[in-house]
Amino acid sequence: MCGIIGVVSRPSVRPMPTSAEVVALVDEALVLVREQNIAAAAERLGEADRLLSGEPGLAALVDARELPAAIVTRLDQLEPLVVAVEQELESLVGVTAAVLERRGNEVIALRDAAWSLRNDRLRTARLVGELAGKSASSSAHNAYFTIQQAFSALDRMEVRGRDSAGVHVLVWGHGLSAEDPRVAPLLIGRTEDPLFTSGSVRAGDGDRAWSFVYKAAAEIGELGDNTRVMRNAVIDDALLRLLVGQPNARVSVIGHTRWASVGIISEPNAHPVNSEETVGSREAPYLIAVLNGDVDNHADIKVHNALSIAEPITTDAKVIPTLVARRHLGGADLESAFRESVAEFDGSVAIATASADEPNVMLLALRGSGQGLYVGITEDRFIVASEPYGLVEETLTYVRMDGEALTDPQNPSSRGQILVMNGDQAG
Repeated sequence: MCGIIGVVSRPSVRPMPTSAEVVALVDEALVLVREQNIAAAAERLGEADRLLSGEPGLAALVDARELPAAIVTRLDQLEPLVVAVEQELESLVGVTAAVLERRGNEVIALRDAAWSLRNDRLRTARLVGELAGKSASSSAHNAYFTIQQAFSALDRMEVRGRDSAGVHVLVWGHGLSAEDPRVAPLLIGRTEDPLFTSGSVRAGDGDRAWSFVYKAAAEIGELGDNTRVMRNAVIDDALLRLLVGQPNARVSVIGHTRWASVGIISEPNAHPVNSEETVGSREAPYLIAVLNGDVDNHADIKVHNALSIAEPITTDAKVIPTLVARRHLGGADLESAFRESVAEFDGSVAIATASADEPNVMLLALRGSGQGLYVGITEDRFIVASEPYGLVEETLTYVRMDGEALTDPQNPSSRGQILVMNGDQAG
């Protein structure tokens, strides 16, 4: 068991909510609870939660620094009122089970909205602020918001495997070149690591996105250790901070938490892995990929296609981006190259792949019943996770991929699905 997370998005067009709007909704909820109108109170809190979601909500919480404190004060007032309502429900007699269930569900909805405000919206804004630092631009806040969503989902999915983890960030639209005097010193020592270990960077040419990877590998440790290591690496990365701080910078993210099955526990084997080979890969398209499950025939694929993979990289995931890049270089478009490549893999697999040439596109493949992929749908982004609990912080609306679906009902080997997400169409 491993865990995949991915985020692609588009700039939000919803106006930033005002502090007055949000506080008024929470105040109305307090009044409604005192009036025993729990359903309406839950609706008001839910609307406040919706307003504070996504990039507009983040902007409101960052720009109006008194707003979080105002919300917390009111949620603290709400808590004893909800407890009193629950105690009253427990003492009710002479009412039908249907009425009890309905009223219980109303209280649950109210509690869920209060929890989301306190532990999702306010917590996320605080953690984004820690990543972005003081005086960050709106583009930087939005970029670190996406990265924080990946970290939060990985924390939830570490129960699926935590011997290593990685987060990969594609950055584009920043308008900077590798020769820029602000950039060049920050690239020293980060572009040539053939094992693509933590801190590695690949600086793109022209419109190609720049690639940043952060990894952690430890056989012994506690839940949360890996994301703490990677968060600190992101905070300390001055080059990433410079790029995402540019006015039109955008990012997409793929992350992974691993339970090693093929290949030792090490940073070179931690996913995401890239498409670089030891011979001739500089001309090929640049891709990265993550894998849940096992590519059972990875050794045969490596030999058959004469893939030149650095010896310390022994994970089967490495054949994914290299093979797709080979086919893409040979003239197939990205989707066709991906489809043809994953059709060659044996085993139960869940795969996510992205390309520096099409950075806001993410390709997913699922085959077999042993893996899962869910695509959460929000107003301005698609969020991929191996389990629904990787999505719940941002959305309860998702599409579940089906690894057992048959393209050809007469051909059992045609099972599985491929999904292509374009962040520009999110929502």
